[in-house]
Amino acid sequence: MKKKRLAVLASGRGSNFLAILEKIKTGEIPAEVGICITNSRDAGVIDVSKKQGIPISVVLPKNYPDAGSFNDAVLSLLINHEIDYVILAGYLKLLGPQIVNHFSNRILNIHPALLPSFGGKGMYGHHVHDAVYKRGVKVSGATVHLVNTEFDAGPIVLQKAVSIESAASAEEIAKRVLEVEHEIYPRAVKLLVEEHLVVEKLRVSIIEDVSIGKN
Repeated sequence: MKKKRLAVLASGRGSNFLAILEKIKTGEIPAEVGICITNSRDAGVIDVSKKQGIPISVVLPKNYPDAGSFNDAVLSLLINHEIDYVILAGYLKLLGPQIVNHFSNRILNIHPALLPSFGGKGMYGHHVHDAVYKRGVKVSGATVHLVNTEFDAGPIVLQKAVSIESAASAEEIAKRVLEVEHEIYPRAVKLLVEEHLVVEKLRVSIIEDVSIGKN
């Protein structure tokens, strides 16, 4: 059986990309990465992709007259590389409707908080953890969701909470949450690729639940 092909879109170092790639190598995720796309020349995922022998494409927004044509270029790459699923790993651009519609319910993103709290435009990376720390919440975590045309608003696939009551800084919160991200994102990718997700509006049901890295 032909393996499903993933595209990874990232704007930074792509630590979640590595976590997913590890599970692909062990065969726990029955897929292959067909291309990595980034919107930054300085993204760490460029070196990661080169070392792993994965095609990498740098698509810079400044080279396009508007968001529509930029997203058209990204969509063309995805189609040309025969991509089945799109995985966002710290990708900071809002996907255009042409991409979201073409890959309806086939795009995953991970957010470093428990959505719908601490989400939305401008809430990414350290901005999220700073807000969580300043608000004084006792529990944070990570959320994997399907992607629609709004920031962090798609149907939620998986969430896992982590206690941050004793965290002394936003950096410590980030460290704890990242461990959770690396646990649930590969599992969500496996669920998606193996077609275990049933989507009804904003609700996602999991059929024949699967686990990764657990006996």
